[in-house]
Formats: sequence, C-alpha cells, structure tokens
Amino acid sequence: MNLAIIGAGAWGTALGICAARSGADVLIWSYDGKIADFDGVDTPKNIQITREMHDLSGCDAWIMVTPAAFFRETARKARQHYKNVPIIICTKGAEPETGCFMSEILHAEIPECKNFGILSGPQFASEVARGIPTGSTIAGTSIARNAAHDALRNLYLTDSEDVIGAEICGIGKNAVALICGYNSVAAAGENERALIFTLAWGEVVKIGTAAGAKLETFFELCGIGDLFLSATSYTSRNFSGGADIARGNAPVGTVEGITALLGLLSRAEKYNVATPVLNQMRKKLNI
Repeated sequence: MNLAIIGAGAWGTALGICAARSGADVLIWSYDGKIADFDGVDTPKNIQITREMHDLSGCDAWIMVTPAAFFRETARKARQHYKNVPIIICTKGAEPETGCFMSEILHAEIPECKNFGILSGPQFASEVARGIPTGSTIAGTSIARNAAHDALRNLYLTDSEDVIGAEICGIGKNAVALICGYNSVAAAGENERALIFTLAWGEVVKIGTAAGAKLETFFELCGIGDLFLSATSYTSRNFSGGADIARGNAPVGTVEGITALLGLLSRAEKYNVATPVLNQMRKKLNI
C-alpha cells in the first residue's frame, strides 16, 4: 500500500511510523518539509516527506491529521490531487470559526469523496511511535475501514459505522479533558471533580444521541477509552491546558478542548439539549 499522511505533527508522524512498520510505503505531506521527532525512535526507511501536494495523487489512501483550525484550508488545496481513494480523518475537534466537524468540512471541500472514516481512540502519539499497544475505533464505510486495517496493522482497531458518534466522542473528550484539567486545580476536592466529570460526559452523550449517534459508541475505544486517557493525565494537552488556565497561565501548545467545548454548546443549542455543566465551565474558562 502507498499511504499518504497529510499533516506532519506528532500524531501524523506517529501514524506514519506505525504504518511504515506495518509494511506500507508512507508519504508524509508537511507544509514545511519537517516531521516530528520522538526521542529514541528512528524514522523507518519506507517513509518519505514532501512539501508538494501533487505527490498525494499517487497514493492508495489518505490519512488527514492536520489541526482542526487548518483542516478546511488543507482539504481545499488537496482536492485537485484527489483520485477517488478512501480518506481517514484522524483530526479530533471542531472548526474554531464555524463549529463544523471534520467530516462536514471534508464533505464540503472534497464532495466527491464517498469513502471516508473517522479514526479515534485512546492514543498518545509518543506511545504509538514507540510501538506501545494502542487501540482505536475506525468508523466509516467498509472501504475506508479496510484501508485503515491494511495501513495500520500494528493498532488494535474495532469497526463501527457510527461516524457522527465517533466524531462527537473525539470532540467531547477534548472538552471534558479540558474541564477535568481545570478542576484538578480549581475543584474543592475529589468528590467535586468526580461529580463534574460525570455530569459533563453525560451532557456530551445527550448531545451525541440527539445528533443521531448510537449510545453504544460512547462505551467504545473512541468513547470511554479516549475519555479515560485524556481526562486523567497531564500528558493530555487538553488536561494540562485546563490546569494552566485554572492557575491563571496561558496554555502551552494547541488546546483543541476550547473550540471543542464551543462546538458542543453550539450543537446543544441546535438540538435543544440542556447543558448546565458545559455552560458553567465555559463561563469559568472565560471563552
């Protein structure tokens, strides 16, 4: 398989390393020609790096891993090189300006893509790069799911057709991780932290089911699995970002939980879902 990874941050690079170890010939598109570096991890020889989007046209599948804020721009530029191959979205989040989910952006910018999937689960990039066992949900068409299985044989993948559910899980865990990080500093005690954590995730589930997601999706790797990883560890950028905000400091790096929270609240209003905890946290976070 000739696999394109579109986005060369930590997650895109880690997926490229994983796919290369699985036997794929990997092409990583990077806007600046650089990829992430992981201490003690060598880049496999079957990975190539390019700054030229026209190189994507020769690949059998695309994995899109650009940050949510740049997903639309990247998809728009890549469209002219698209040749009816499956696209796997690995970006978790909502577009800051519109609140759109990545699948909605893909549909708008590359409407001819009929086979796409969402890869989401408990995944820290550095551990994937080091080959530590990792599981994820791949939700989408059968062609997209098969492409993910072929490209990422070193990951434990479970299949789903619930695209919107997998996507809302990824967005929701970002928001809840941000909230949990904030409360790791600001809450009066462990009881309050558990209370807010449970109520916040419950509101995410209500938004998701109102949008048509299947309830069982929230108990899969993309749901409770990813939530457990992201909402309990300072390794999570959203968790540590929330803690920084509670301390009065600016978050370090990209904290997609902020736009995720706003995107969820926009959907809650659309579907008339009450979200008192998420709304309260928006006020506390001053966003």
